Amino acid sequence: MAVSLRCFCTWTLLVLVMFLSVNAAEEKDELKLRLKETQELLSSKNSSMAEWSDDAWNEHTVEDSEEVAAMVDESIRNSTERRKLGFFSCVTGNPIDDCWRCDPHWQLHRKRLANCGIGFGRNAVGGRDGKYYVVSNPGDDDPVNPRPGTLRHAVIQDQPLWIVFKRDMVITLKQELIMNSFKTIDARGTNVHIANGACITIQFVSNVIIHGLHIHDCKSTGNAMVRSSPSHYGWRTMADGDGISIFGASHIWIDHNSLSNCADGLIDAIMGSTAITISNNYFTHHNEVMLLGHSDSYKRDKQMQVTIAYNHFGEGLIQRMPRCRHGYFHVVNNDYTHWEMYAIGGSANPTINSQGNRYLAPANAFAKEVTKRVDTETGVWRHWNWRSEGDLLLNGAFFIPSGAGAAASYARASSLGAKSSSMIGVITSNAGALVCRRGRRC
Repeated sequence: MAVSLRCFCTWTLLVLVMFLSVNAAEEKDELKLRLKETQELLSSKNSSMAEWSDDAWNEHTVEDSEEVAAMVDESIRNSTERRKLGFFSCVTGNPIDDCWRCDPHWQLHRKRLANCGIGFGRNAVGGRDGKYYVVSNPGDDDPVNPRPGTLRHAVIQDQPLWIVFKRDMVITLKQELIMNSFKTIDARGTNVHIANGACITIQFVSNVIIHGLHIHDCKSTGNAMVRSSPSHYGWRTMADGDGISIFGASHIWIDHNSLSNCADGLIDAIMGSTAITISNNYFTHHNEVMLLGHSDSYKRDKQMQVTIAYNHFGEGLIQRMPRCRHGYFHVVNNDYTHWEMYAIGGSANPTINSQGNRYLAPANAFAKEVTKRVDTETGVWRHWNWRSEGDLLLNGAFFIPSGAGAAASYARASSLGAKSSSMIGVITSNAGALVCRRGRRC
């Protein structure tokens, strides 16, 4: 017995030594990797400084070696905490999150996010092919001549830019923030609110990614001059007060934002907009959440294709999640936990493909129906292609399908493979703006 116990202790000690040796080797290898990445990052930034030194706007891109070092230092701390959680803490079945959140060094590879898109907006590259721009000033004093370092100054530039934030901030915009093409707003690692003023307008541009913002309490503004590019500014009439307004734009990806309580819609896409993905967002405390399609008479929206995936439609919502017109809409793997009137509505013969969602009806016995055909007779809407496949309908929720199930129509309203509705809790558990801070996982 004593011999067996001695052998067992010896074996345990050997295993412990081997584990510590492997762990030390891994730490050493990671330190080498961090040093190499730091040197490469500093080298690339220093070389690009000379190339762009004549551009006044570029003084707020990441050219400062101390800024780069701080970003690397934060990445190392974040990596250390993430490693303690283990590999499986990041594998959720959500293909967007699993694409980048499993990388413990994501802060050194921010632009890889552009390769993680899904759905109809998956080809939106944003500012992937441009430089970083660090927003250091939350002010918005002059919408015609914005100060360098402000968010407005960043988004109007003609060059592709990947826009990040130096610190937490609340940005109260005097007028609409008019985006230019090939821009990414990436708030990961900071707590950034656009609130209590105007909000975001994506008009007649393409390739925009908006990730990680808190957007709330947006107001109707306008009847003012606003700059939309370095070479142009013009008169803007009254804006509706949407959180994000997409107007005649394409290749747009709205991901991991928290939106609530705006004067009009939280996200509206109209006037021929298409190739849009709205994913991983958390919607709360609002009446008319999302409008997709300008009007029943505006036929250009017949080409609209929108993916709505992995979002959480939460407390305080009433209707329009979304309300659709004309186009093709893939509503896939979302969690609907609150509505007061209905969840999904439409008019003007939209094709709606609902797959793998979880619909939890309210207690109100007269609001159990998921769907609503707006101002349309039954004899008309019964020909529209609306279907429910693999949806989980709870607390008396019911979805009224319609149409002949035309394969060609649903092919245009299909943009990714739906996962089982039983996975919704895990897939959408991190919907909204993520917490990516020191000492916490992203």
